[in-house]
Amino acid sequence: MAYLPFLKVEGLGNDFLVVDLRPGKPAHPLAQLVTLPETVRALCDRNFGVGGDGVLAILPGDKGDARMRVLNADGSEAEMCGNGIRCIAKVLFEKDPTLRREKLHIDTGAGLLDCTIDVQDERAAGVTVEMGTPQLTPGQIPVKSDAPRLVREALCALDRDFAFTAVSMGNPHAVIFFDDPTANLRQLAASYGPGIEHDPKFPRRTNVEFAAVRTSASGQSDINLVVWERGCGITLACGTGACATVVAACLEGRLAPDREVPVHLPGGTLFITARSAPGGGELNFTGVAMRGPANIVFEAAIDPAAIHLPAAIHLPAAMGQPPRT
Repeated sequence: MAYLPFLKVEGLGNDFLVVDLRPGKPAHPLAQLVTLPETVRALCDRNFGVGGDGVLAILPGDKGDARMRVLNADGSEAEMCGNGIRCIAKVLFEKDPTLRREKLHIDTGAGLLDCTIDVQDERAAGVTVEMGTPQLTPGQIPVKSDAPRLVREALCALDRDFAFTAVSMGNPHAVIFFDDPTANLRQLAASYGPGIEHDPKFPRRTNVEFAAVRTSASGQSDINLVVWERGCGITLACGTGACATVVAACLEGRLAPDREVPVHLPGGTLFITARSAPGGGELNFTGVAMRGPANIVFEAAIDPAAIHLPAAIHLPAAMGQPPRT
């Protein structure tokens, strides 16, 4: 059997394996194997596999130039990935001679999205993605509620009460803001993210954002953010999470829309613009733009026969379990 070629990519440290499964590409005959949940889990394992937050599959486009399929590290499938689509746009621009143009259109589970390539020295230095219109009604997110919107909605996880705002950027997000400047967002995400992700009120589980808005003396605002990603856990960056957090901040009155907001994640900064719809009354949005980098780390190939997780390691009881870092 032929080896499986792939690219290792990252967007602000959110890392993926990209496999091009379009007809005529070397990986196409292995399409069924590489998209199996157990294969994805093995490939993404950081000890026994290549390691990654997920697998991004490039497929023929429906209406666009190509289609992106997002497979999380746990083998589940996500509707959309903001860092992932920037990486896919870079790969298409730099590796497919037929798509070397500044505007690309990529089909996703969240619809057809437009990508603008920042070309420097004939390479994609960054990508701006039109992420579409945020969905705010519970049935679209989805979250179980009869309310028209969920803004500062009460939620209890373990020993603590939270207030979250629900947003979908093609995938579900529960955004929680903290006003305490000493709050440890990463610790909060590690402690409460798993329980909130699996809370019964989220039928498809949810991504969870732990955020703090900062405003300087000059009146400029930015956001510190740590995301517990559905199916992945804490990642260094989450593009849809950054978009959902800026939308939620506008809905809660923490930020004004229609300006680019720096969102600082553990892996770096994304720049998000939530555009408001004209007219008075309830705040609505016409779209969200995300600007940020993407990087190809390396290209390689793997023997399909080697793609599996080893049998569980049984240690003597006195030794306990090996530490996970």
